[in-house]
Amino acid sequence: MPKLTKRAVEALRPEAKDYFVWDSQIAGFGVRVMPSGARTYQAQYRKGGRTRRVSVGRHGKITVDEARKLAKEIMGQVARGENPAEEISLHRKAPTVAALCERFFDTHAKERCKPSTQKEYRRAIDLFIVPALGSFKVVDVERKDIADLHHKFRGKPYQANRTLGVLSKMFNLAEVWGLRPDGSNPCRHVPKYREIKRERYLSQHELQRLGQVLADVEREGSETPFVVAAFRLLILTGCRLGEIQTLKWEYITPHGMELPDSKTGARRIPLPQPARDVLANLPRTPGNPYVIEGKLPRKYATDLQHPWRRIRERAGLHNVRIHDLRHTYASNAVSSGMPIQMVGRLLGHTQLQTTMRYAHLADDPVRRAAEENAQRLGMSLNIPENQVRKFQVIS
Repeated sequence: MPKLTKRAVEALRPEAKDYFVWDSQIAGFGVRVMPSGARTYQAQYRKGGRTRRVSVGRHGKITVDEARKLAKEIMGQVARGENPAEEISLHRKAPTVAALCERFFDTHAKERCKPSTQKEYRRAIDLFIVPALGSFKVVDVERKDIADLHHKFRGKPYQANRTLGVLSKMFNLAEVWGLRPDGSNPCRHVPKYREIKRERYLSQHELQRLGQVLADVEREGSETPFVVAAFRLLILTGCRLGEIQTLKWEYITPHGMELPDSKTGARRIPLPQPARDVLANLPRTPGNPYVIEGKLPRKYATDLQHPWRRIRERAGLHNVRIHDLRHTYASNAVSSGMPIQMVGRLLGHTQLQTTMRYAHLADDPVRRAAEENAQRLGMSLNIPENQVRKFQVIS
């Protein structure tokens, strides 16, 4: 066996079958010559009574000296009790991030998440995660890979953070499923971007305009009575869109709306008299269990976005979303002096922190009470009226 050199390797000629030529200096280091003429450097060893072989590089891509160095490292691993060939084989068979995405969606999202959440997960997987990381092996993904993807969507902080959340959940499950070592989630310590929560509430004047438009389109018949009722119920109950959209008549009880399932689980929602009046004036189609009927038999109205765009344009509420009707309900409740905890219960929030976005509105009734109190005290102190007005402006 000669010492392998560049000249010696290039002098080897292909034959009908593969053959090996081994180095005279390092046992187990050699070159494989294939019928095609390709030459690959090999490191061969025995483990568990079997001969194992690892390809360390192709001649022309790496030099003989580089291949010899890599072969020495592999032999060192074998001496320490490791099995490099088996590790390489397992790595080749290891699932990709794309495969992890499908397993996550099929065994977790479909079984444990609501349809709206499934839709959000599917969107993040198809549009953001798979295009960027789909071909990566699950075991190879590092924190920098996650950070790079997160940074790529820095212009859309909400989407960037939601995608990071999906990835974090996926890699937590990858640990549970034995696809990564415990505590190796690459999403850890990747900071989320600051999100500016949109707070849009309808003023009393805007509510009146909206109410008039709803009455007009109902009278004209340009929108169905179910569409009109849906928006009225959203304003009067503070419900989420899906809760009203999928509301069934059987859920209406003397206690309110008894929803067997919602974003936060089973929920009982108070049904004030104005909301009951809206329900009482709705037509009911035999065989259709839904309050907000759709165009198809026995179905609910699946599209309220297009009717809402028509209605809001007519009312001059160009930047108002359907979800802002829920914000309006909450802001009115807080501004009237209702305790934050009670507002949270009405909205179905499981955490007080979610309701605290409306906390600053609780200052309004306090400010009004302070003004009224100051008026009375000013009169007792015989402060001239114009001075009292001046004090009000300064405060």
